[in-house]
Amino acid sequence: MPEGDTVWHAAKRLHEALAGKVLTRSDLRVPQFATADLTGRTVLDVTPRGKHLLTRIEGDLTLHSHLRMDGSWKVFEPGRRWSGGPAHQIRVILGTTDRTAVGYRLPVLELLRTTDEDRAVGHLGPDLLGPDWDPDKALQNLLRDPDRALGEALLDQRNLAGIGNVYKSELCFLLGVTPWLPVGALPSGLGAQLPDLAKKLLEFNRDRPARITTGRSDQHLYVYGRAPRPCLRCGTPIRVADQGDGSRERPTYWCPHCQAGPTPPGGRRAVHQHRTTN
Repeated sequence: MPEGDTVWHAAKRLHEALAGKVLTRSDLRVPQFATADLTGRTVLDVTPRGKHLLTRIEGDLTLHSHLRMDGSWKVFEPGRRWSGGPAHQIRVILGTTDRTAVGYRLPVLELLRTTDEDRAVGHLGPDLLGPDWDPDKALQNLLRDPDRALGEALLDQRNLAGIGNVYKSELCFLLGVTPWLPVGALPSGLGAQLPDLAKKLLEFNRDRPARITTGRSDQHLYVYGRAPRPCLRCGTPIRVADQGDGSRERPTYWCPHCQAGPTPPGGRRAVHQHRTTN
């Protein structure tokens, strides 16, 4: 599941493959930009912004993409078989003399002026892995709506950019509160810890092939994907329930013993026993 660390790693791979090189192949397979031809232009850099990717190209052009749930970018050397998915899932191809970057299942792909990037990412809060990171501003954003459930506030990229459903669940576990606790009910000490803890988790994982929040090689995550297996700390079965506004509900995991605070509406008996793995 792509989160801020996944996107950061993808941007690094794309930057190493494309930056400073002239495009010899360009194929944007979305109707609005299907006739755009980027061949002959030099890729300047590839920059992550939260969960967004900005591929900047000479001529004041930026290719903006977002992975959402299952999008991906793959980089291939000449002669290597493309293995990111079937051809009909390819949304973009950017090729140089020695590398080809292929974007699969990208739900967001648009070509815009670099000077207009704010139209795509200007709404985002401080980026946990970016140069604009500001923990005080992130906490201020989270507390702007004190009655909002912590899990929902963490997923709102306008508050801080880079947290997805995995880190939402793991952060709440590490803080010892349920994702349904109102943000304003967070003890002041925990609230102050939250931005720095989130940044440490993403920085620790941005170069790792497997996401780890436990520090253990045998079990990578504390709660996400582990229902109904026992909690690694106390042995209580991990619970899972959907959280969201109805249109964007996400499975949310927590330990009913280790995490204090409200449980999902309808009580614990309403909890679904999703059997997922990490």
